[in-house]
Amino acid sequence: MEKRIIVALDFDTAKQARELLACVDPTLCRVKIGKELFTACGPRLVKDVCALGFDVFLDLKFHDIPNTVAGAVRVAANMGVWMVNVHASGGLEMMEQARQALDSFGSDRPLLVGVTVLTSMSKSGLEQIGVEANPEEQVSRLAFLSRDAGLDGVVCSAAETRLLRAQLPDEFCLVTPGIRREEDASGDQKRVAGPAEAIRSGSNYLVIGRPITRAESPAHALQEFISAIASAS
Repeated sequence: MEKRIIVALDFDTAKQARELLACVDPTLCRVKIGKELFTACGPRLVKDVCALGFDVFLDLKFHDIPNTVAGAVRVAANMGVWMVNVHASGGLEMMEQARQALDSFGSDRPLLVGVTVLTSMSKSGLEQIGVEANPEEQVSRLAFLSRDAGLDGVVCSAAETRLLRAQLPDEFCLVTPGIRREEDASGDQKRVAGPAEAIRSGSNYLVIGRPITRAESPAHALQEFISAIASAS
């Protein structure tokens, strides 16, 4: 079975993360380690989670001068992660150098994806930082830039996946956060969608946090999302 769900380990202690990992099966999902958990626990936890058999998406959204980002991506690959990301708004040269930094890993290299527009941002939020385009236009622009840089895909909301899937190669992967069921609160996410809707629109991987990690039974919630994806495939 293709593992299309990435469970977001949005915790600030290793204990919380390990308790959640004990509830889910690494053959059914992948996991994401972001800034909060990484800042609290560092590379050691990343390696430990990999050793448990989980494919790890290291979600640190690198954004710096090209040489610095290339070095950071290289270190991430050495930790054994499955996927790593950079901010596409860092520009073509930054993304190209990040991609080139992974060449020496051959077939063992992690997937490298570009973050387009955060799902917490709306048109007014973009305007506040000087971007006049609406979210869909800006996501498309940054997705094409990521493709030109040789990245494997992008992170985008489900609101943009249908457009991107029609414009970009089939092998270009779309990673979609902000996935919620009808009964789930949207929290700080503004551009959200259900799992079946996201898959039908062309998402390859769905990042799901609180609806699974805060559920009374994370394993049961995970299975519900898997069933929803199966019904859309």
